[in-house]
Formats: sequence, structure tokens, C-alpha cells
Amino acid sequence: MAPGYGAGVYSAVAPAFFEPMGEGRWAATSATAGPWHPQLMHAGPPSALLARALEHTDPRTGWLFSRLSVDVLGPLPVDVVEVSSRVLRDGRSVSLLEAEMTVRGRVALRATAWRMRTEDLPLPRDGEPGRGDDRHAPETARRLPAEDFPGHVEGYVSAMELRMVSGDVARAGPAVAWMRQQVPLVPDEQPSGLQRVMAVADSGNGISGMLDQRAYSYVNTDLTVHLVREPVGEWVFMDAVTVVDPSGVGLATTRLGDIRGPLGSGAQSLHVARRKASETL
Repeated sequence: MAPGYGAGVYSAVAPAFFEPMGEGRWAATSATAGPWHPQLMHAGPPSALLARALEHTDPRTGWLFSRLSVDVLGPLPVDVVEVSSRVLRDGRSVSLLEAEMTVRGRVALRATAWRMRTEDLPLPRDGEPGRGDDRHAPETARRLPAEDFPGHVEGYVSAMELRMVSGDVARAGPAVAWMRQQVPLVPDEQPSGLQRVMAVADSGNGISGMLDQRAYSYVNTDLTVHLVREPVGEWVFMDAVTVVDPSGVGLATTRLGDIRGPLGSGAQSLHVARRKASETL
């Protein structure tokens, strides 16, 4: 486990999610592997890597990334990726940025983000922790053993710590949980608050599915996160609900927070389908 990260119930499978290779190239480690297949990444770590690239693009003090939208344009193999970013529109109060991740010669992820200049308004700054009740603090939430997770666990699942306040990953329905990284995004660097949120927010549908994830696949085409302030601390709070129509189209919405209080929200468009017999977890 990397120095500076709290001991959890799982052992880290790699020292970081990505290893640098120079000139915008990164090697995805086994820690990025999602629960569906050991050779395919969970979208959380690559989304966080795009967030890092955006933060390093024309960085400014006193500005906040208020919205970050990631489109998943194809499968994300655990492989070498190339990341690029640029400013699309600049302004005195807002600016629009874009980042792309290329894998095996194709664009697999594309992110756009609005960055806003912050002001000093006469409004309360502090909210209540999580759901506004000490009983819902991460330290008192229920830890899950690895065997409770469906699918491949020796990857992203092992690199994160998940504590359930209500609901269960093995049971359909809404869920409330805290989640944090057990390894850094890149070596020898503490993740920013934005990176921590993006690494977690793509798990909203994973903890709140309406159907058994061992028999049904939940493929999200996108992830959109809105924030009203900078995240604080290691833990990210999720209050997630997934709604699926009989047509197989769904939406996962997640209320996001941290130890200080509400942060914003996340949303994912879903395609839900019955797994083939050969694909059943």
C-alpha cells in the first residue's frame, strides 16, 4: 500500500493506477481493472487521469472545475494510454477545456470541463458531514469483504475502500456509501480533490443497480459530475439511485459529498442487458 493511504480491508494490487512513460503516455496498471474483465479498465481511474490533465492545462488559482463530463467512446483495455488536453474557450469568469485519452490508436475517452472563477459571497461555507448525521461517518459505516463483490476483484475493487451506510452491492436498490482510494492515481503524488471524486463517481451505478449484476451488464456511456466547491479529504460520499426502464435504458444519479458536507452530483446514462451464458459472472 502506498505511503499516506489508510489501511483498508483490501490489499492494493499495484502501487498506483498509472505509471508515467513520458510525453503524455501512461501505462495502466492492474489496479485499474474493472469487475467485468481483468483486461478492461474501470472508468473511474482513467476519468481521474483526464481530470489531472485538465488541472494541468493553463492552471489558475481561485478557479473551480464546476462540471466535468466524460464520454466513453469504446472499451478501455488495461494498456498504454496517451492523454492530451487543451483550452477550448477562455474568458474572464468561465473557461471550457477538453481532454482526450487514446488507447491503441483510437480515442476511448473524451472529457469536457467548465472552470469558473470563484467569488467571495456572504453565504454559509460549511455543511453537515455526509447525510448530516454522525452515524453516517465513514468510520462507522460497514466494511465489505471482497467476496461480496461480483466479478473480478483483484483490480479497482482491491485498490479502493468501500464502506456501506445502507444498501449492498450484491442486492438491488439504492445505496449510500463512502469510498476512497488506497493507492494514488500516479506514483509519488497525492490526488487532488477533483481526481478523488472522478475516481469514485463512476461507481454510482455499481453500488445501486436494480438487477443482479451477475446476470445483467450495466454499461454507462458517460459520466457527468457537477461540483460547487473543492472536495476535502480522502473520503467521497455517495447517495446513489439507479432507475432502469424495461427498454433497457437507465440512469444512475448520485449525490456526492465529503466529510465537510454536500459537494454536488453525478449522473450516468446506462445500457442494461442480460448477459450471455458465457458472460455470466
